[in-house]
Amino acid sequence: MADLTIPEGGFWPAPEIPQPNIYPMEWRVETEKLAAIYEKSKRVVWNPADLSWDGLVPEDFTREQRLGIMYWFAVLANFDASGPAVFARATIQAFEKHEEDPVRKCFFSITRDEMNHEECCQRTIAKLWPGGPLNWTPSDDLESAAHNNIGWLYHNGGRYWNGYTSAVGKYSLPVLFTSFMMGEMAASTLFRGMASGTRHPVFSEMFQRIGRDESRHLQICMTILENEWPGLTDETRTLITRQLRAGFVFLSMILWEPPEGFWELPPYFLPNHRVLMDHARQAGLGVLSYEEQAENWRVAMARIRAIVERWGIAFPAIPELDLEGVPVDFIDPEDIIPVF
Repeated sequence: MADLTIPEGGFWPAPEIPQPNIYPMEWRVETEKLAAIYEKSKRVVWNPADLSWDGLVPEDFTREQRLGIMYWFAVLANFDASGPAVFARATIQAFEKHEEDPVRKCFFSITRDEMNHEECCQRTIAKLWPGGPLNWTPSDDLESAAHNNIGWLYHNGGRYWNGYTSAVGKYSLPVLFTSFMMGEMAASTLFRGMASGTRHPVFSEMFQRIGRDESRHLQICMTILENEWPGLTDETRTLITRQLRAGFVFLSMILWEPPEGFWELPPYFLPNHRVLMDHARQAGLGVLSYEEQAENWRVAMARIRAIVERWGIAFPAIPELDLEGVPVDFIDPEDIIPVF
């Protein structure tokens, strides 16, 4: 065996690594609960390819119903397809900022789950409307309305992605995680309602599985926030209040209807959106009525209000749902953290 080489005066210290950087590597554990949630996520992993896709038969639906279902999943994809990228970026950020190991691993588990959710959108659309969401040529006014609406929807998604990429480095963990919590609360509310309302077994199993994932994601967010919220500054509390309002506006597109004066949409978007959603509803997808969606949103927002007010965070006014709170003025889309 060769002898060690030891320089005169001892080993030279390695240079300090400029930060933020993923090095030096470490596996610090401070929150055992998060480590346990990550272990659970590995045990309950599922494969979208294993759903009973043969039971989803295009001929069981009218053309209008197939278009409506495609449109609903295209709307969902505006949120779910951003999930893998959002949490992948957050995972990198957690490594660079040397967050404890369970935080990084939980982010990774959410990224994997969100990829499954995106795949469900992909497989459903491919099965019922090949070429969707946008790589197809409309043949009549209804199809043209769907194609155009999706184009406008994805235009807005692109705006919010630009905002998120700058927000990750700009905002603190409490602000980021409040936005994540908002998205997961909304998602668990949505899929719980869809799972109980759908008449199709493929969608029932899909929504149940996605709903369980989103509930676990919410548990991750709440565990991290319980560590981060104590000692918030007034400035951070104000930012969180604004993000709660922004989250409501952003997520209402899939959970209810988009509020006026914020989304960049043509005047015909919402009437056509309602027609297409009606076709999805008539197909038995499980889309709730306007009133049911509003009530679901109220319940979700009430849960969020109870959580944040415990930590001295003001809840924003949501006049669209008749919920009182602190008025929030115009929100720049570049400041939104779009998650689902």
